[in-house]
Amino acid sequence: MQNLNHPRKPLFALTMSFVLPGFGQLYNGEPNKAIWLFLCFTLLSTLGMALIALYLPAAWMLSVLVAGLLLTLSIWLYGMIDAWRAARRKQDYLLQGWQLSGVYILALLLCNALAFPLLINYFMDHQVASFRIPSTSMEPGILRGDILFADKRYNCHGCKTSVQRGDIAIFTYPNNRTLYYIKRVVALPGDRVRIGGHTVWVNDKPLTVQETKSPSGSLVTESIDGRQWQVQWKAADKQASDIVLTVPPGHTFVLGDNRSASKDTRNFGTVPLQDIVGKARQVWFSMAAQEDVRWGRLGRVLE
Repeated sequence: MQNLNHPRKPLFALTMSFVLPGFGQLYNGEPNKAIWLFLCFTLLSTLGMALIALYLPAAWMLSVLVAGLLLTLSIWLYGMIDAWRAARRKQDYLLQGWQLSGVYILALLLCNALAFPLLINYFMDHQVASFRIPSTSMEPGILRGDILFADKRYNCHGCKTSVQRGDIAIFTYPNNRTLYYIKRVVALPGDRVRIGGHTVWVNDKPLTVQETKSPSGSLVTESIDGRQWQVQWKAADKQASDIVLTVPPGHTFVLGDNRSASKDTRNFGTVPLQDIVGKARQVWFSMAAQEDVRWGRLGRVLE
């Protein structure tokens, strides 16, 4: 006679919930709980993090981000513990009609290999993405090892925000379209740009507000359209010939804030507006080369 009793295995249920939140509940015959756990975990780890990165005041970002991460992990941990405990109680269990191995495999593929990745990709492509800075080209404002949020609602079709002078833009590198670069936009289509010495002029107006010289180089405060930031030049920098050009239609003129150690428009030319994919917004983590966390930079707003 066929054995109709299929006791649930606690360790197996826990492992399934570890692989995918709610998966263990599905194994235990609790589809409603499985759906809610999966939705809570998925939406909190994608939509929730996007809302925190884009809409919260800068002063709240770090603490709420940590709280959101802890809540997400708590839901994941709760799902594993709940699946394990429920399986222990179900030692006399009759399989439901839909509890087939094919259903489990299909659920795993739909959720873990399709729904979750598609949702993540959507938010990274259209809402917010994280970028790690590998170089010193944007010092002193952005350091090597900074990990920042970038607003992807910027400069897209139908977006409310457009590229402005002074923005820190992320764009596709013209000479290798598999790479992203980060630079500051200093001029827009039709602007006249001139660079001489440590001074940049846009439409015949110098950007320099103040210059402080030291043995190691110069720290220059620049300003345009009500925006202000600092750039640096090394003392040993050999000044190139003056640059004079008019930004062509549909392009921007970009410079790194570390003017002596930046590959930018001076090297690869102007950047098409259509290649700008995001605007740097805020540092959410930072680690120095010695693997020391720069706690003071966490939550820093980028100007």
